[in-house]
Amino acid sequence: MKILVLNGPNLNLLGVREPGIYGNQTLEDILTDLGQAAAALGVELACLQSNHEGVLIDRIHQAHQEAVRGIILNPGGLTHTSVALRDAIAGVGIPTVEVHLSNVHAREEFRRHSFIAPVAIGQISGFGALGYELALRALVGRKESRGK
Repeated sequence: MKILVLNGPNLNLLGVREPGIYGNQTLEDILTDLGQAAAALGVELACLQSNHEGVLIDRIHQAHQEAVRGIILNPGGLTHTSVALRDAIAGVGIPTVEVHLSNVHAREEFRRHSFIAPVAIGQISGFGALGYELALRALVGRKESRGK
């Protein structure tokens, strides 16, 4: 099973950017830990971080051609602004879990609206880096429960 992990704008600054909100782990640290969890589950990961919306959209389209079975997506600020990213997810039909390190519902009002949530199979927020592993386990569990 292949899972795509996508991280949007400014997530390359993890460990530096507002550690009181996002923690001290770098994105590389998070993805290393996620890779270990994936290996234990027999899952192959493909990871990409981009500060550019179109790059993320192109990678989602490519995932469809590669028969990727799930997407873990932390869209960063694009969560609240990108209809195009939402449409890419809806268009390819790949089960997607939206992940946020912080509890977006306990922050500024604008962060509470997600264009992604209506086309995702679930949203995980507020559990820090653990949210990525929870998303991975949810996608693997979904596959196992459907027998695919």
